[in-house]
Amino acid sequence: MTQDPQDPTTSGARPSHAPELRAAARHIGRRRFLTATGAAAALAFAVGVPGAGTAAAAELDGARLTDDPFTLGVASGDPHPDSVLLWTRLAPVPYQADGGLPARRVTVEWEIALDARFRSVVRRGKATAHPEFHHTVHVEAGGLAPGRVYHYRFRAGRFTSPAGRTRTAPAARSRAAGLTFGVVSCQRYDQGYYTAYRHLAQEDLDVVFHLGDYLYEYAVNDAAGSRAYPAGTLPSGLFNRETVTLEDYRLRYALYKSDPDLRAAHAAHPFVVTWDDHETENNYADDTPENSVPPEEFLLRRAAAYRAYWENMPLRRPQLPEGPDLKLYRRLHWGRLAQFDVLDTRQYRSNQAYGDGWQYPGAESEDPSRTLTGAAQERWLTDGWRRSDAVWNVVPQQVTFSQRLDRTTPPAKVSMDSWDGYPASRQRVLAGAQAAGVENLMVLTGDVHVHYGFDIKRDFSDPGSKTVGTEIVTTSITSGGNGSAKPANWDTMTAANPHMRFYNGLRGYTTVTLGREQARADFKTVSHVTTQGAPLTTAASFVTEAGDPGLKPA
Repeated sequence: MTQDPQDPTTSGARPSHAPELRAAARHIGRRRFLTATGAAAALAFAVGVPGAGTAAAAELDGARLTDDPFTLGVASGDPHPDSVLLWTRLAPVPYQADGGLPARRVTVEWEIALDARFRSVVRRGKATAHPEFHHTVHVEAGGLAPGRVYHYRFRAGRFTSPAGRTRTAPAARSRAAGLTFGVVSCQRYDQGYYTAYRHLAQEDLDVVFHLGDYLYEYAVNDAAGSRAYPAGTLPSGLFNRETVTLEDYRLRYALYKSDPDLRAAHAAHPFVVTWDDHETENNYADDTPENSVPPEEFLLRRAAAYRAYWENMPLRRPQLPEGPDLKLYRRLHWGRLAQFDVLDTRQYRSNQAYGDGWQYPGAESEDPSRTLTGAAQERWLTDGWRRSDAVWNVVPQQVTFSQRLDRTTPPAKVSMDSWDGYPASRQRVLAGAQAAGVENLMVLTGDVHVHYGFDIKRDFSDPGSKTVGTEIVTTSITSGGNGSAKPANWDTMTAANPHMRFYNGLRGYTTVTLGREQARADFKTVSHVTTQGAPLTTAASFVTEAGDPGLKPA
């Protein structure tokens, strides 16, 4: 996202990392911890299962849990044909740094049933909530049947969690007939209520894709900004600083997940998540921060942010971070109907050209060596397309892929934070899709707090160029406040970009239904978010036909 100059940052003294982590930071290279000195002793950045000494630490007797530890709900994610990831976190006192638990292991029981009343339990087991992982639980529940709806829950001591509903993907080689998924992004807590999530929870969906900005690093005042809570609703001063340390990020996830509408959405549907910038810091690029701090200082902050992200998201073990690195890009399949290549366009990118923001393109931004994905992820994407036999090749990612010019006559500016700031990278991706014979390319995007529908052109400078795919950009859940159906630049943007088929600036989400013959996108909005209770409206619906890309009104 482009920076909002009105965003508050930290007030008073800047939060400090733990001394042992600060010492370890002096040994951080561009991408890796180059020595285990200091870092190895810092359990917050231990990888894999905690070490023997830690694992042998005393276990907390579940009978000593006197308050409900499931205050932050449950979630599931990354459905495979035979398994799904189940998540929860134990936090009897969520707005406390330790969640209200001592630094001891807690045994958590889990079970999966075919019915919502848990009369037909098909899988159960136990997991350990380690204090090093902030008492989060990630269960990779296997042995499930493909293409089935399941219900799940957890137990700790005498407490039972809320029940969640999830599902597995169809069998790998099956001819799945259909799939309906939700697309969401950008849920700044202090800019509105999560009314859209309450509506999303009631949708009949197979899966939800979250495309980033799950949380924001900016300070949240005691009234929660636009939510205008009564005095005393939030603990005084606890969130009124920018997130920098591991404790900061962990507490911020607790704040966000305390929202009942967000918890309802997670409990209703499995989520597939990827981040953008605000989970760490606005508009950072690889190891380059937005602000002028030493590289080792920013990588330490990135390590804290990535750690907290993994802890709080329904992610599998391959996504467990190692220091300041976390391999988030991954591939999921829905039988032979759809292949989903989930991208990370933040961790590996070249720094934004011309100082970021909206700028005139030129030699710097058009340098062919610049990349938004990094070379390894770009190869992974195009190699995956060559092996794909799916009807639809869908790319959930973060920033606007299609060209957006800010005026109708040249010269026009473009966003240096989006694919427009990396045109060579975009062209390589489109060339890879063409070489692989991808006919039904669909890009899913968040970030910009508006709904867009784009026809992806082989050559955006030529309006008559062949349409080679479709881009569905979903608006924010809350970020940007109430918004408007027709933003001030609507006339200019739609005239300057004839491949833009839809533009709406209200809050909401998008649902997409894939069939073997066509895909349908429904852009859904709520009229306001600064107060609760807004109804849901379908602002527009479009279809794109298999083998004939391009959006047409439904």
